[in-house]
Amino acid sequence: MDKLIRTLMVLGAIASAMMAAAVMPARALVEIDVNKGNIEPLPIALPDFVSSDGVGAEITAIVAADLKRSGLFAPIDKGAFIEKISNPDQAPRFEDWKVINAQALVTGRVSQEADGRLRAEFRLWDTFAGQQLIGEQYFANKANARRIAHIIADSIYERLTGEKGYFDTRIVFIDESGPKNQRKKRLAIMDQDGANVRYLSDGRAIALTPRFSPNRQEITYMSYESGQPQVYLLQIETGQRELVGNFPGMTFAPRFSPDGQKVIMSLLREDGNSNIFAMDLRSRTTTRLTNSNAIDTSPSYSPDGSKVVFTSDRGGRAQIYVMGADGSGQTRISFGDGVYSTPVWSPRGDLIAFTKQSGGEFQIGVMRTDGSGERILSTGFQQEGPTWAPNGRVLMFFREAAGSGGPRLYTIDLTGRNEQAIPTANFASDPAWSPLLE
Repeated sequence: MDKLIRTLMVLGAIASAMMAAAVMPARALVEIDVNKGNIEPLPIALPDFVSSDGVGAEITAIVAADLKRSGLFAPIDKGAFIEKISNPDQAPRFEDWKVINAQALVTGRVSQEADGRLRAEFRLWDTFAGQQLIGEQYFANKANARRIAHIIADSIYERLTGEKGYFDTRIVFIDESGPKNQRKKRLAIMDQDGANVRYLSDGRAIALTPRFSPNRQEITYMSYESGQPQVYLLQIETGQRELVGNFPGMTFAPRFSPDGQKVIMSLLREDGNSNIFAMDLRSRTTTRLTNSNAIDTSPSYSPDGSKVVFTSDRGGRAQIYVMGADGSGQTRISFGDGVYSTPVWSPRGDLIAFTKQSGGEFQIGVMRTDGSGERILSTGFQQEGPTWAPNGRVLMFFREAAGSGGPRLYTIDLTGRNEQAIPTANFASDPAWSPLLE
């Protein structure tokens, strides 16, 4: 994947007093407190970036869609704009933007360099303070125009919330097509907004539970091509694939450790019980972490690699447990009604997401790492498989609505109020969110 060249910039065509305001680290009047329970979306104006063709408008539309989908921003209808931005090197007429309640304003330009690369530059303004908050530019080939837009959206998100964005990321998932009794399940990858879908397998063998490496463009997944589920590693960009190992019995739910050096999974034995094992990918040595007469499955590491969350029915029905990364100190943390599954640790380390079946419904929820503070974010007919955005503020999962014929992908933020459908051409399941791209 081509890397984008990024540089900071300051304005060069306005008065010196405005230049000083543009680069001074003054506290802006416009900010979003993401820790508040109920957040009113911030009105933000995004006039089309100036360009000689339509690429400026395309990039602006993607930035606006990213910000709107987060639930934290409310892009203002362009029909309300008073000032037409024709020269983004000049300071805007702030009064024209304040009168339409644009608390933030994004201006920009897209041009083509002599070598054919795109140059995209933008500025984020606090209209009520009359200050430039950030100014940056990027150089990339035309194929990366969408990435430029996502990176700009991430920069705006971070400057106004104080937290990393999550737009310049990808989702690996299972693309499902064909009749339900002969469903073809292919590995696929796309941008987090559903664009740029690419297939990673041909569908001749069922693929399941893809998971991203935390530090490489690599995934682990299960495939039934040999007749038994086996765990593979796949380099996304090169297509190079390798078998992790041949294990007796059935293998389930492989995930990487935070350093990318191990894969943790559950192995099902002939007696019907499954236990959790970790494999060192360098030495290929396997360590058994649980040894119970129950079904222990769905392991997920904490972001510092010191602990593992998993589910077990050793208490009679599936509940959530936490243990040390070496298998020590196995402790039950969930005690609610229902059956828990698919726990996954937040990248921030503060929460564990899960699926719960209770009262005939499927729920997506979160709890603190000691099991306290359980909150249900989404309830539906059949939904499961939460995966975290890299900033730990948004979850993606899949849901099969009653009578729909197959699953679809959705996102929900931690408030539980901002649920968004992610468009896919076919049915889709088992999503896994990538780290921020480099």
